[in-house]
Amino acid sequence: MKFSEKIQILRKRNGYSQEDLADICNVSRQAISKWESNLTFPEVEKIILLSEIFHTTVDVLVKEKFELDAKIENHSCHVIKEKKKTGYFEGLLIKESITDERILDSLQVNKVELWQTETIPKYWTALYFTSSDFDLPTKLSKVMISDESLGGNWYADFKQGNTKYIVFNHKILSYEIGNKIEKEKVKKECKKMGILNSDDISE
Repeated sequence: MKFSEKIQILRKRNGYSQEDLADICNVSRQAISKWESNLTFPEVEKIILLSEIFHTTVDVLVKEKFELDAKIENHSCHVIKEKKKTGYFEGLLIKESITDERILDSLQVNKVELWQTETIPKYWTALYFTSSDFDLPTKLSKVMISDESLGGNWYADFKQGNTKYIVFNHKILSYEIGNKIEKEKVKKECKKMGILNSDDISE
């Protein structure tokens, strides 16, 4: 099976439109269309990203002898370090919680909701997003509001694969989903930051 056919099948299997996949890969929709039509071949870094998005290997994607659900045995003697960060981020960001809107350039906003609250500000703009920017936690930590007059310590709540992130101003907290010990440590840190009901943090 050709690379072009595999990409098309995997995209549909994962529920992505060509536009969705283009946004995640930071390319045009036409580029995705050309990949799937076997007119062009993506750069190596894009192939690696696609393998992470679709939770498969580069070999399965590019080698015609491997089918999509093939399991590859590794008989090599060298040790390959596993990447901790795979896939892309997905979560929630309150637009009023940031000091610099340029951070939104790193996000693909999938849904917007307006929440009425009893706090300051009275209305929050909730942005449900995905992002393929692997430096997102650091970038967000630089723009999160930490000001009592503006509502105190704001945070962004998102995950990447099996890792949960809670990001405050210059503070990045994370834990593996399902790890109760790590989660309790993060909840204690959240309480120190003024988030009294840390059970509200979603998984």
